[in-house]
Amino acid sequence: MKKKLRGFTSVFLVVILLSPLLSACSSKEPPQDIYILYTNDVHCAVDTDIGYAGLSAYKEWILGKTEYVTLVDCGDALQGSTIGTVSQGEYLVDIMNEVGYDFAVLGNHEFDYGMEQLAALLERSDAQYLGCNIRYNGSGENAAAALKPYEIVEYGDVEVAFVGISTPESIVKSTPAYFMNESGEYIYDFYGGSGEELYAQVQKTVDECLKEGADYVVALAHLGDDEASSPFRSSDLISGTNGIDVVLDGHSHSVIPCDILKNKDGEDVLLSSTGTALNNIGQLVITPSGNINVGLIGDYPVRDEKTDACIKDIQNLYEADLERVVAHTDVSLTTVSETGIRLIRNRETNLGDFCADAYRAVSGADIAIVNGGGIRADLHAGDITYGDILDVHPYGNTLCVAEATGQEILDALEMASRSVLADAVDGENAVGENGGFLQVSGLRYTIDTSVESTVELDEVGMFVSCGENRRVKDVLILQEDGSYVPIDPERTYTVASHNYLIKQGGDGLNMFMDNNLTLNEGMLDYQILITYIVDNLNGTVGDSYAKAQDRIVVI
Repeated sequence: MKKKLRGFTSVFLVVILLSPLLSACSSKEPPQDIYILYTNDVHCAVDTDIGYAGLSAYKEWILGKTEYVTLVDCGDALQGSTIGTVSQGEYLVDIMNEVGYDFAVLGNHEFDYGMEQLAALLERSDAQYLGCNIRYNGSGENAAAALKPYEIVEYGDVEVAFVGISTPESIVKSTPAYFMNESGEYIYDFYGGSGEELYAQVQKTVDECLKEGADYVVALAHLGDDEASSPFRSSDLISGTNGIDVVLDGHSHSVIPCDILKNKDGEDVLLSSTGTALNNIGQLVITPSGNINVGLIGDYPVRDEKTDACIKDIQNLYEADLERVVAHTDVSLTTVSETGIRLIRNRETNLGDFCADAYRAVSGADIAIVNGGGIRADLHAGDITYGDILDVHPYGNTLCVAEATGQEILDALEMASRSVLADAVDGENAVGENGGFLQVSGLRYTIDTSVESTVELDEVGMFVSCGENRRVKDVLILQEDGSYVPIDPERTYTVASHNYLIKQGGDGLNMFMDNNLTLNEGMLDYQILITYIVDNLNGTVGDSYAKAQDRIVVI
């Protein structure tokens, strides 16, 4: 294949125009522009912002300009709200089939319904799911067998390779037990033993695509740009490989109209990500002259009637139950700051207090812990419906209580607090976020951000150990009389949470996985919240939850 010269133009469509870069000609010229529309981290937001009906309408409009249109998704589409929970992702697949997706990759949350259901979803999908770095080492049925590492599409005489890449963080950012066999051995992995292992696997796939004649290589990735995700970020991948022209990314919910990064050989690679919840549609255009235009469409008012009707029909299947009022709250319970910045993953919030209290009260445990990443929506003052509760806890996790030593609890708090910074926000962004940050009940403690974290993780992000110099200090345990006493590292306490944390080591918090369970998978997570309000709070959340209760002090 003749070495091609690349011309890149990047555009934030309608809103921002960035300066054009080098313009040159490809060795082959298609008769029409090639359009690749992309989404990521939709998280079940089927009819908000642009919505799937808007996306479908935009796709049809582009098809009026050129026959070369491909629609792709970069992960985390099937989970995130009630419509996903009640159908275990199936309604979302049905809607994506209606819109006409061609390719998709598995985000970490595509695994949340379990491997058996994942296999069913892959079979149900009209889109071909891609994943070059998902490896199965078991002896039974491979739930990910339907994946292909890549697909090459011909647009006239130009060939574009699509390569799928899923984050190695999936193991700890979904449910670790899903990737294990009954003996607790990992039978799925993501080439995540090191950054170099991931890059090598992707490079092998890219080289194969180029060998088969691909003129362009587009990586569909679910890697993100969070600092805590290093060395598995999209920028790390780009700097560790060559031959990729564009990386379309997801995972961190970042809005990236177009970044231009250097690959291993110093060549330009475009990077783009749409944000989340269909706030934007991504658009990649390869022109007949060889330019690559990448940008985002931030608004599109037209809606496709057929897709809109499909969504409404699905919503009607379950909305009657979801609208049933189950409780009331006098105060707003929130995951965010007064200015709307997400805090639930780096600070105590009143909703975090409420959820943790529910686990402790319903279970009767000494303490309760709930990962901030598992609390997904606010509860506004007024009536609370079944659907509202499901939005807060959409995962269908089950109540567990484990016996744990004070030392294991201290390790869990240290692990959960390792990313916290002195300031929770920076401009319009939350900083120091970690989905495993713990909201607590029956505990008080201080996080000293002047102490650098000494937490050590294994190759898949699970807790190994931490040094003697700890950031979590002054840990106190609530007593029956309302007083607090220092935690005893040698004493055994009962810890309430859900199966994701207690049994499956979610977010790398593996210190309870082998412990004795006094309650093994009781009621579902949303039922815990409803039961707490009805049975313990007499049906109403009162003023005691008007604000966070100073259980976690950050200095």
